[in-house]
Amino acid sequence: MTNILVAVAFCASASAASAFVPTSSKLTNADTLSHGSTRRGTSRRHRSLRSLRMVDEDDDGNPLARGVDSVSWLPSVYSADPSKSVFDAATSEDEEDNSETLPLFPLGGVVYTPNSEHILNIFEPRYRQMYNDILINGSKRFVVSMSHPSEEGRFAQVGVLFSLEELKEVSEMTADQVKYICNHRVTGRVKLHKVLNPEQWEKRETYLKVKGTIIDDTGFLSKKIEDNDREDDETGMDEQISKKLVSSVKKAAAADMIEKSPDEAELERAFIDVVDFQHDLSEDVRFTRASARSFGVAEGTDVDPNLWTSIRLWQSYAEQRLVANQNEMQKEFQERLVDYLKKDMGKEGDEELPSAIGFQDLSPELQKELIDLQKRMTAELKPLLMEQTLSMQKILEAEDHKGRVDLMLYFVNAERKRLQAKKTLKSMFGGSPTAVAEREIAEPEPPTLPKLDDPSQKQQLFNDDDDDSWQ
Repeated sequence: MTNILVAVAFCASASAASAFVPTSSKLTNADTLSHGSTRRGTSRRHRSLRSLRMVDEDDDGNPLARGVDSVSWLPSVYSADPSKSVFDAATSEDEEDNSETLPLFPLGGVVYTPNSEHILNIFEPRYRQMYNDILINGSKRFVVSMSHPSEEGRFAQVGVLFSLEELKEVSEMTADQVKYICNHRVTGRVKLHKVLNPEQWEKRETYLKVKGTIIDDTGFLSKKIEDNDREDDETGMDEQISKKLVSSVKKAAAADMIEKSPDEAELERAFIDVVDFQHDLSEDVRFTRASARSFGVAEGTDVDPNLWTSIRLWQSYAEQRLVANQNEMQKEFQERLVDYLKKDMGKEGDEELPSAIGFQDLSPELQKELIDLQKRMTAELKPLLMEQTLSMQKILEAEDHKGRVDLMLYFVNAERKRLQAKKTLKSMFGGSPTAVAEREIAEPEPPTLPKLDDPSQKQQLFNDDDDDSWQ
């Protein structure tokens, strides 16, 4: 089916939580907020797609039972005493002694996890200044913290540390629209204690600075100090590559040798069950069988796979499910749009159809249908977007490895229960899931990658991020 981009964002609410959607999920929204700039407003409760929820709302142990307040937030910079955090009084002497002044770069509603890599395009004057400063002082790092979905100038109390690995000056190539293209690695978490210059949020003369304590979950920071002491900078490129390969092999071998705790073993079994249910039901978004064998639960990043890699995999799974549901919701409108162009506008073949069309060029009937679709998508996808983001933030702020294992176990078990219930219902009312899967295999559709603006017919989604983790 031909897919046509309508030049209007698929979101009708300015306060929609689609500001929380990471770029990789490809859920577009003209009101998506970048570089920490959010709008004021109050969140509204919308009808949820209960069959797609990844937590049990009726469970007393639900870690997200309090909604947005389930995670910890700093006071808003607009509060009466914005420089003082509610966590100041709870800060231990050790945290106070080890706290640092760090630049803060709010990146909207995105949750980042340790040991991941990210590329940023830098164009705002205040963040150009920030990069100049961290290059001059040699720190080459800053804090990224999630922005509150409905309160402007309020940030999550636990963020992550971005360490700059590569910077390219591109101002001449972009007519100064973009100053730098930067590659970063997330090298740890940061507990934020307070914003030191809250007045700059509105003045925008410079970037925000925070007082925070760095938590070296990955061991990257301490290892970097050891590597510098050994003066590895003089090592040849071939030797560096060889060392990385050897390190990867050692990490994989170490992961197999580590004895799992009862909770870690239970998490591993729960994930395997989820994969089995997905294949029994022939889910549109599902892990490969091989991913069940490489699901990591180990602490730290000196082994691979580890719990952090599995957390990122689970985050990607939640994002892909949102994409699949967005595509399904847009499917009927796309079909109607193609019919309209072929019949009412005299376009006969697919080759004559435009790749994009303006909202004003649609018929009044299609304009109304598109507006209704926007509202429905906002109402139905918003709870899923919020849930996925809060789940990751809740894991990020867990105090230790056991806390992260317990949270992951809860979320994976909730998904296992959802799939198990779906399988039971399908067996009772919709025929055998196995038979359904056999029919799909007998008549395979050619696999296609989901596009940014491709609200296509139901399709299997593929993700290359973690080798063959997805089907």
